[in-house]
Amino acid sequence: MAETTPAALAAQPAVTPTSRTTVAPPGAGSLTGIAMVLAGTVSVQFGSAVAALLFPRAGAFGVVALRVTLAALLLTAVCRPRLRGHSRSDWAVVTAFGVALGGMNLLFYQAIERIPLGPAVTLEVLGPLALSVVGARRALSLVWAALALAGVALLGHEGFAELSPAGVALALGAGAMWAAYIVLNARAGARFARLDGLALAMAVAALLSLPLGIGSAGTALLQPSVLGLGAAVALLSSGLPYTLELLALRRIPAPTFAVLMSLAPAIAALAGLLVLDQGLSLPQCLAVALVVAASAGAVRTGRRGAGDGDRGR
Repeated sequence: MAETTPAALAAQPAVTPTSRTTVAPPGAGSLTGIAMVLAGTVSVQFGSAVAALLFPRAGAFGVVALRVTLAALLLTAVCRPRLRGHSRSDWAVVTAFGVALGGMNLLFYQAIERIPLGPAVTLEVLGPLALSVVGARRALSLVWAALALAGVALLGHEGFAELSPAGVALALGAGAMWAAYIVLNARAGARFARLDGLALAMAVAALLSLPLGIGSAGTALLQPSVLGLGAAVALLSSGLPYTLELLALRRIPAPTFAVLMSLAPAIAALAGLLVLDQGLSLPQCLAVALVVAASAGAVRTGRRGAGDGDRGR
């Protein structure tokens, strides 16, 4: 493969040797990938709402340590990733993937410790949206991305005036890490069999976050109730969604994936309503409608682009 920029790579679907020989019927792979992205987004946002309930007892670093470490143990036990037979470049990709994964979690949980969940996710999603704009191959994709961005801005408009500057900066940093995660996820999926790349990356993220969590929360992490909620957060916010997203990136183009992730603020608002008792205002409801419309348009455009690419193989 010729050397590409991250933006060009993000515009390509991740392809594995298995996916070249096992081809789904036309449209089935794309629909499955879309469903995986949506299910993963719902899981992650409700997991974040549950995690917020743990902050008073374990702190943001402690919650991240529990979430990532327990998810790493689960994935490693299930996947049993192969450690031999990989090149240095393979290990470089999976290590960078793990750093992006750990950094995204650490920055985001620090952000939602300072600002509400809805605005934090609204700011964070700007990273994937920027990636979708840069990597778009069709002019129409830019229109959908712009519409989604308008919805994101409207969703957070009412709360941005009084947000903590540190929280805003942390959420934007998490968004940058999210964009890197999307690109590196696609690369790892192309280099490692099954879910090996994800399991190894999660282990790297655990090595980064665990010392911070222990230093911040100490023995509070070992309390049964904290461990139980931490396990639920790990499953909802890490193990399940990251697995679904890695598999989805083998079925749909990364720009479509990135724009679909713009649904995150709307789903976060719903999670805040149901779990944290945060209501939706009229402007926020309008923002949800804009984001849904943009995502539906992006899916339709992305499916046409993916179909063209499949016919060219």
